[in-house]
Amino acid sequence: MTEGAGLPGDVPDDATAAELGMWQAFRNGSVYDLSSGDTAVDDPHGGHPWGPERTVRARIVCWLLLDGPPPLSGRVASLKLTGLRITGTLDLAGGTVRPYVELKGCRFEQEILLPEAHLQTVRLVDCSVPRLEAARVHTEGDLHLPRCRFHNGLRLTDAHIGTDLLLNQAIVYRDRTGRSIAADGMTVGQDLQAELLESHGELSLRSAKVGVSLSLRGARLANPYTRLALNAPQLTVGRTLYLTPAGVGGPWLSGTTPAHGTRIQRFECQGGVRLDDGRFGDAVDLERARFAFTDDQELSLRRVQTPELRFLGEKPERGKVVLSGARIVNLIDRATSWPEPGNLHMGGFFYENLVPVGPFPLTTRLDWVAAATAEYAPEPYERLATVLRNAGEDEDAREVLLAKQRRRRESLPVAAKVWGVVQDWTVAYGYRPGRAAVWMAVLWAASSLAFAHADHTPMNDNGHPPWSPALFALDLLLPVIDLGQAGQWRLHGGWQWVSVALILLGWILATTVAAGATRLLRRG
Repeated sequence: MTEGAGLPGDVPDDATAAELGMWQAFRNGSVYDLSSGDTAVDDPHGGHPWGPERTVRARIVCWLLLDGPPPLSGRVASLKLTGLRITGTLDLAGGTVRPYVELKGCRFEQEILLPEAHLQTVRLVDCSVPRLEAARVHTEGDLHLPRCRFHNGLRLTDAHIGTDLLLNQAIVYRDRTGRSIAADGMTVGQDLQAELLESHGELSLRSAKVGVSLSLRGARLANPYTRLALNAPQLTVGRTLYLTPAGVGGPWLSGTTPAHGTRIQRFECQGGVRLDDGRFGDAVDLERARFAFTDDQELSLRRVQTPELRFLGEKPERGKVVLSGARIVNLIDRATSWPEPGNLHMGGFFYENLVPVGPFPLTTRLDWVAAATAEYAPEPYERLATVLRNAGEDEDAREVLLAKQRRRRESLPVAAKVWGVVQDWTVAYGYRPGRAAVWMAVLWAASSLAFAHADHTPMNDNGHPPWSPALFALDLLLPVIDLGQAGQWRLHGGWQWVSVALILLGWILATTVAAGATRLLRRG
């Protein structure tokens, strides 16, 4: 028969022996294995040539999948190939594939085309593929691509994966646009697992949606060509985004945290990370993550919303961390994870609770806020003070607000700076009001002793109260209040200047106390 003629189940006239075997295995639903048993020879990524005895044509594979023969009685037709070389372009674009597809250790000579195809479940395991083009592909079940190598990129733009997408241990090199994986607008019904993935180029997940969790445990992303290694603004994940370690050589496919003693591989990223406007149902986990940035690259979490941010990775030596506009409920962090001053930006960063891991004293936390504000901004200090106050740490909250006033003083004119220093030294801007009483007591005691030796005469010879140095000093120190001493006695010589100084100090103390009381009533 000729191609395209005959009844369903008829074998093409030009079918090779390998293709005849594949045809029969398809009808039987059994695995068609042409591997040699030699690990080195059977490596689809190696250099050993595979001859015609292991080769089938892509068009025969397409024929089976799109318009294949009926199954044998009591069987389910499916394509299960192991160790085959597939020549030509496997073009299923726009087609509907109903059989189950599972290819293991196969070598594709040309790209796979699946744009707008409808499939059930597809599993390519440890295959060598020049490129997988699958924009707008639709699968009812899983799309599994573990341990595959894609030499010219993987495209899943606007794809719809019914259940899970697996890219564990896959190696993906960039295409001509610089992207390794282009999956903008992709929807995954359940989990996206890309553990121990190697990405050489930009991994793009813009506006992607993942129903449950997105795991990049142990992945290594590198893009020395452009600014971003992970470009995922407006990413939506139903539960958790994991940028954490993965166990190596163990049951890492379970997607769980490696057990103690397991050899691990950290998540590593060489290039910028953009997660702006992301929505994560449970958490963003950066446990032990390692970032290598250039000076113009950053870990951008602008306007991210998630109940929990676990900022527990290694401190980036270069580049920036940007949390501007992010909204977090629980911020779990480590003091050694944050970047150096000038490389942290937190304008409009909202968090409700702080859960430090390891030592994180208040002085270090204040340095953390200062590192995020190259110029004075009150909001980061006020947010920290509010969180501490809500946690019952009122004294620490006052220390934060005092630090805010001291930082503000640096931006004021000289006269205002001097006045600020006075407020700081006297009553610590009102956050330590007990200082006013101490200063008042010291000044009163000193001036009372001094005025005991002062040369004084009565203002009115007809009648005056008896001279009392202590009451005279107190009358000068307390503004507004009249104790009947200051207006009845005149001092001479230098004692007049002492009295003037005492009046000024009294007004300063009273003003700073009033300002501090007002600030406390406003709760910072």
